[in-house]
Amino acid sequence: MSHPSAWQTHRQYAATAARWTADRWAKESDRRRTLRATRKPLVRDARAALAQAQATDPQKVTSLVHRAERELATAKRRVPDPMWLFASKAAVVTAATGYVGLPLVPGRVWMWAAVAMSVALTGTILWALLHRPAASPIEPTAEERDLLKRLQPEHWREHAEQRGLTGTLTGRPRLTESGIVVAVRLDGQWTATKLRGSEDHIRALLGARTGLRLQIKAGKQGGWAELTLRTRSAADGDDLLWAPERRSLGIDTVTGEHVTVPLGERLLIAGRSGAGKSVASRPLLFDASEGDTNALVIIDLKRVEGRLWDHRARVASTPEDVIAVVDEVEAEMHDRLYVLPKGQDTWGPTPDRPRITVVVDEGAEVVTAADKVPFPEEDSDGKTKVRTRSALPGLESIARMGRAACIDLWWMTQKPTIGDGVPKQIAPQISTSICLAVRTPAEARVVLGEDAQAKGWNADELPAPGVALIRDGKRGPDPVKVRYMDKAVVIALPGQPIWSRTTAATSPAPAAPLTLVKSPALAPAMPVATEPAAGSVDDRVLTALQSGAVRQADIVTATGLPKGTVSKAVKRLTLAGHISRNPDGALTTNRAA
Repeated sequence: MSHPSAWQTHRQYAATAARWTADRWAKESDRRRTLRATRKPLVRDARAALAQAQATDPQKVTSLVHRAERELATAKRRVPDPMWLFASKAAVVTAATGYVGLPLVPGRVWMWAAVAMSVALTGTILWALLHRPAASPIEPTAEERDLLKRLQPEHWREHAEQRGLTGTLTGRPRLTESGIVVAVRLDGQWTATKLRGSEDHIRALLGARTGLRLQIKAGKQGGWAELTLRTRSAADGDDLLWAPERRSLGIDTVTGEHVTVPLGERLLIAGRSGAGKSVASRPLLFDASEGDTNALVIIDLKRVEGRLWDHRARVASTPEDVIAVVDEVEAEMHDRLYVLPKGQDTWGPTPDRPRITVVVDEGAEVVTAADKVPFPEEDSDGKTKVRTRSALPGLESIARMGRAACIDLWWMTQKPTIGDGVPKQIAPQISTSICLAVRTPAEARVVLGEDAQAKGWNADELPAPGVALIRDGKRGPDPVKVRYMDKAVVIALPGQPIWSRTTAATSPAPAAPLTLVKSPALAPAMPVATEPAAGSVDDRVLTALQSGAVRQADIVTATGLPKGTVSKAVKRLTLAGHISRNPDGALTTNRAA
């Protein structure tokens, strides 16, 4: 190697060593600065405690003063020296040691020490090159750089008193994929709840824009809170368009994980107009209608969303249709519960009797429109009278008892606090709540629970559309960006069998009184005149008639079924030609005993 090349190589190694040393120096300085900013307030508190102890016990009769002195000494030891002071002390100790001890060291020791130092230095350089920390892939934006500067402990301490935040102190902020996260030390009477109530003061101290979402929650230990500024989302850059290979509901904006909601849950889906409630529900509706063991029923009086799914779901779009389909689902539920094998908690879905998901779109409108609907019925005397019917009792019964029969109710509304936005008998049965942006904190509490705001479930602060909070007892209050499923994609989905309950002929064994038809046009308008399934509600009513019952009241007593269920069964059997009503109102069966 030539002299210039050797000199160039030495310069490169020297520059590398200098950069490595400077980086290590800067990191160690930052670490010590952070520890000093965190622990120096503890020294101040220990001094105040010692002064109070000395005032309480000036003669040192008790151990109060001694204990306070020990705590002060411990607090001081835990505060590291600044890097310049540490380096100065190390240099002084090294110089003194060398001045005293080096003349006493033999030459042979000097030689081997030099060899050892060379080997150690070479090894250190190689280790540093091989274990160099990867550069952070997250580059702060201009807004994030400003916020990071204002979150530094020095800036916070200087301006906290002016903003009414005396007694709080930040640690070192860090930039993550979901925003800026910083720990806040709480002194005196400060708590995480009180700090949450001072959000406006924090926003003013930081100069943060009004639309920036702040999240404050309790820290990992007492006396600390965690402040998160949602300047970015972990879902940024992901493809949020729905596709068969991307069947999750959405992506967690904090962790970046794919969020799914399994079938078998009773859901409440809420959000103000324009929040994306219909779009957010489409991936769920696809799952509920996909496969041989899943069937979907949609109650939609607006005729907008239901029309998109009419090739995959049974759709009811008039008050009369709503009451009819609710009657069918309720009767199916009672049949399944009646033939449920002993020792089995829930029904196992099969292609003949699939899992049924009943989706009520705009629940408040359904409750209002499908109430007191006139229906002509014959009473026990054979006279035709007009009676009013409501869909709500049947829906409440499905919500309370449907889970064991593998029949799930999903309730959707944009007005959860108005009237029967969420009926009182249905709300307690909800196991999972999906809340998009709502207008007021009161609406968020109705959907997510009374403790929602205290635990960070602030749905009234969510951006719209397409961002939701999902509370299922397992997740935290992390926003989820839901996938976008276009209307054209829904229309292009392949058709599925449409569920419709019929009195299909079966053997005496407990079989399924159900038929799946391939198109809404093929769904029968009324039960066909075939023999009722053994063990079904209709079969129990016929058995009671053959045993001597002649009035509906006698059938109720003999079967133990609710009056409404018996009335619906009598109507079905009469239309199917299995029973007839005499002029005096008595019922007779048309099949042999």
